[in-house]
Amino acid sequence: MKTRKFLSVAFFTLVFGVTCFAQKSVMVGGAEMYPTKNIIENAVNSKDHTTLVAAVKAAGLVETLQGTGPFTVFAPTNNAFDKLPKGTVETLLKPENIKMLQTILTYHVVAGKMSATDIANAIKAGNGKAILKTVSGGTLTAWMKGKNLYITDEKGGMSEVTIADVNQSNGVIHVVDTVLLPKS
Repeated sequence: MKTRKFLSVAFFTLVFGVTCFAQKSVMVGGAEMYPTKNIIENAVNSKDHTTLVAAVKAAGLVETLQGTGPFTVFAPTNNAFDKLPKGTVETLLKPENIKMLQTILTYHVVAGKMSATDIANAIKAGNGKAILKTVSGGTLTAWMKGKNLYITDEKGGMSEVTIADVNQSNGVIHVVDTVLLPKS
């Protein structure tokens, strides 16, 4: 009986230890992103994502992204938003443009948790491309160049994943360097 109990404890420790190791925290925007916190709880601490957080708040999506999920979020940095034409962010943040803002933000979200390895496997299975259905109803195309992961939006815009696999309690974030835009 003691042997069985010992083996059960040893198995639990091994599984728990591997899970904790695989779910390590990652630094993003000068802040540690904890896998025990949800997407919003982590994102608000990243200095690189203040524009994204402001947009999520203006769009009324905070509660959604704090939900159970799981979600895969392609999170544009402040620099990504800066690449948009001058005045675009300010225009999108106006209350009368909330629907457009919600569409753009949910276009960066895929239902389910897809690690970079999951996406790479889907790309391999798709002979070099993987089509990802977004929460907004649009599609993103994932592809690789060497070991780098890229996402192409419906308008042909390309974004590189600069930090992959930022695990959250309700999904995963992949930091991207360009805002992804759905068809108009």
